[in-house]
Amino acid sequence: MVVSIGPATFEARAGEDTDEALVQRARARDGAAFELLMRRHNQRVYRVVRSLLRDADEIEDVIQQAYLQAFLHLDQFGGNARWSTWVCRIAINEALARIRQRGRFVSIDAASEEAMADFSKGPGDDPERKAAGREFGGMVEQAIDGLPDIYRSVLILREVEGMTTEETATVLGVEVDVVKTRLHRARASLRAAIENRVGEQMQNAFTFGNERCDRVVAAVLAKLDLGPRP
Repeated sequence: MVVSIGPATFEARAGEDTDEALVQRARARDGAAFELLMRRHNQRVYRVVRSLLRDADEIEDVIQQAYLQAFLHLDQFGGNARWSTWVCRIAINEALARIRQRGRFVSIDAASEEAMADFSKGPGDDPERKAAGREFGGMVEQAIDGLPDIYRSVLILREVEGMTTEETATVLGVEVDVVKTRLHRARASLRAAIENRVGEQMQNAFTFGNERCDRVVAAVLAKLDLGPRP
């Protein structure tokens, strides 16, 4: 039986341990430590996967697989990058593997300038998307989804998730200058599509709610057979 610490307990303990300390405990099959790592970074991992995949069930499955792979290879985490960056790299590799299985593309670099030009024209003005808050957040997500993969990924990691240029380059496996170029083009196309309405709403895009977070955490702990905590 797997006993979860739950969201409330997580909030109380979230600031008690560094990621590095939690990784050390998780290496000794401390389920509570690994659960804290997952809950702490679920939002970021979700956004990384969401930048490439659309189907909600597939996204959750990829997140689970990424955490399983991360746990099984914790001995390979050397601490040269932050744990969140390391697990995000695993997650994006899992997402790319799913895409390749469908034969959609072979590399994340396979996007055309023509596709970017088409996106820049943008959708027509939809009166139903003029409301603020959640409705506007949905519009932002839809606009970002219209970007080709290589630009959408960079935009989400840098602007939505707030990763540094260096972290984004590490996660995507590209050079820092490539990230800068793609981000510049993504911003320009997004501005053309939705003008000046992105701004603050981007911080509210692609959220990973408590119910989905709990479901992913419980599934990963069960598959790892991490028993009850003391």
